[in-house]
Amino acid sequence: MYESFYKLREKPFTLLPDPGFLFLSNKHRMALTLLEYGLMNQAGFTVISGDIGTGKTTLIRHLLDHMDREHTVGLISNTHRSFGELLQWILLAFNLEYANLGKVEMYRRFIDFIIDEYAHNRRVVLIVDEAQNMAADTLEELRMLSNVNADKDQALQVILVGQRELRDTLRRPDLVQFAQRISVDYHLESLSAEETVGYIRHRLEVAGGNPHLFEEDACRAVYRYSNGVPRLINLLCDTALVYGYAEQREQIDSTLVTDVAREKQQGGIFPTFHPAGPAAAPASGIRAEAAPPIPPQSTPLPNPDVTKKKGLA
Repeated sequence: MYESFYKLREKPFTLLPDPGFLFLSNKHRMALTLLEYGLMNQAGFTVISGDIGTGKTTLIRHLLDHMDREHTVGLISNTHRSFGELLQWILLAFNLEYANLGKVEMYRRFIDFIIDEYAHNRRVVLIVDEAQNMAADTLEELRMLSNVNADKDQALQVILVGQRELRDTLRRPDLVQFAQRISVDYHLESLSAEETVGYIRHRLEVAGGNPHLFEEDACRAVYRYSNGVPRLINLLCDTALVYGYAEQREQIDSTLVTDVAREKQQGGIFPTFHPAGPAAAPASGIRAEAAPPIPPQSTPLPNPDVTKKKGLA
């Protein structure tokens, strides 16, 4: 829809994790460096945490795209107890048969698989996304699986990626042995105002458009209303492009971004950031930062229906 109007090859602000759009802020570069360091130095357990929408899954997708043949990788993205046994998900992640097998048989099959890969000079890497959903006893089960490692080589490496709650679980007294095996860990924060400007321009450029399509003040308005969370930045920017297209605007300014934020907040779903008092703690692990008051609406916004938009991501 708006892609041809703004001369874009594709939508620059999709909500799907796309490693092709990865913006390496200082924080994301550090997280990626530590992930690569953990792989190269055979870290038994690596933990990457971050608040919702900070780009953890995009980092993992980028890492997967650049893995070499020395690693055999399995990815688990469903970690809730209701999805079944951990060992079933592990075998499924590596395309191993698990149907009609008991727990002991599944364990034996996975250990045999690890040993066989190691014999062929390949290390097995298990990546668990959304790992904050894992219970303490499930994490302990993972630790026991890592006992297959012997001598100086790590035949099995585990990367846990999850929200802040994952770190809280790993601090439990009954997981001390697990915590002691974590060689690399990093908590990914949201973007700063300057990084948000760079992020928006980077994604526009990757999509083949004008990196300055959003004016500087518009980028900073996006930061104020998103608090630098990449997923929320994408949501605001994508909607701003829809309204910009409806009004045939050649550039997106801060007034339009404010209008979009107003519409989103009035719906009651988009998060609103309020000023934090001296003793106030940020809610939900997100840095609280004051967004400017939203002025009264003076002119009606364009009806998105008239743009005939096709399923915004």
